[in-house]
Amino acid sequence: MDPSSTPNAMSRRDFLQCTAVAASAVSLPLVPATLAAAPAAPGGGAQAFAEPVPVVLKVNGLRHELSLEPRVTLLDALRESLGLTGTKKGCDHGQCGACTVLADGRRINACLTLAIMHEGQEITTVEGLARDGRLSPLQAAFITCDAFQCGYCTPGQLCSATALLAELRAGDASAASADVRHPQHGASDAEIRERMSGNLCRCGAYPNILAALLSVAAKAGTPG
Repeated sequence: MDPSSTPNAMSRRDFLQCTAVAASAVSLPLVPATLAAAPAAPGGGAQAFAEPVPVVLKVNGLRHELSLEPRVTLLDALRESLGLTGTKKGCDHGQCGACTVLADGRRINACLTLAIMHEGQEITTVEGLARDGRLSPLQAAFITCDAFQCGYCTPGQLCSATALLAELRAGDASAASADVRHPQHGASDAEIRERMSGNLCRCGAYPNILAALLSVAAKAGTPG
C-alpha cells in the first residue's frame, strides 16, 4: 500500500511546517505570572510614571525646590531641571566618571543615584568649583598643563581631582597605599593614578592630568 494514501500520513512539507512552529514556540520568552496578571492602570494603559514628589536640592550653594518623579537620577535633575549641563552624561552606567559630582565633599557618580536621596547635602558640580569668578587652582592647572583634548570628561575629572586632594589632606588610604594603618598624604604618581582610575579619558590625556594634579599638590604642600 502507498503510505501517502493512508488517512494519517504526513507529508514532508507538513512535517517541516510543524517542526518550525514547535521551534518558534520553544524560543518565546516565558512571561512571569505576576507580570501577566498585573492590573492595568485606569483608562486601560500601563502605569508609566509615578507621581512627582517635592525635592529640595542645595547645589553650588543655592537652594532649589523641585518637583521630580522619584526615579529621576541626580544627573538628570542637574541637567534637565537645573540646567547645569557641565556635568556630562557619558555611559550612564557609572563606568566612565564623566558625571562625577561632589556630595558633601565626596565624589559620586550622579548617574547611579537618585535626586531624592541627596536632600540636605551640599552638591557641588563643575560650575561651583570657581569662586568669585576666579578658577580654582585645579582648573587653572588643567589649562596650564593642557590636561584635556575634547573636554567631555573634564568636568568629571575636575570634580574627582578636587575630592582626591581633599582625601590626601585627610590622609585617606587607597588601594595603592603602602601601609593603610597610617595616614596617606603622599601625592605619588601611583596614588594619583589609582585614585583617578574611575575617570576615563577617551582622548588619552592622562599624563597631562597627572601633571596638573602633581603641580597643585606640590603648591598645596602635599608631600610626594
